[in-house]
Amino acid sequence: MSDLLSVALVCAGTLLAQDCSRDTALDIIVSPAHSPMECLMHAQILAAQAGLPGGGDRYLKIACEPRRTEAAPLPLLRRAS
Repeated sequence: MSDLLSVALVCAGTLLAQDCSRDTALDIIVSPAHSPMECLMHAQILAAQAGLPGGGDRYLKIACEPRRTEAAPLPLLRRAS
């Protein structure tokens, strides 16, 4: 399993870049990557494939993020009666 994700966020042109996040994006494109170099290469490919038209109505923000894994649930502890 890869440790990194290349993430492309399609955000509204009226949204400030610092406010563009997974929560505010119009669309999210994700691709797994095995190294930082591969992550950057995937980011360029994602940007090219997004096919956004010119103009200021939408823009693409690219990021490399660590993959999040869910922690295994802790076993329930029972008190002796």
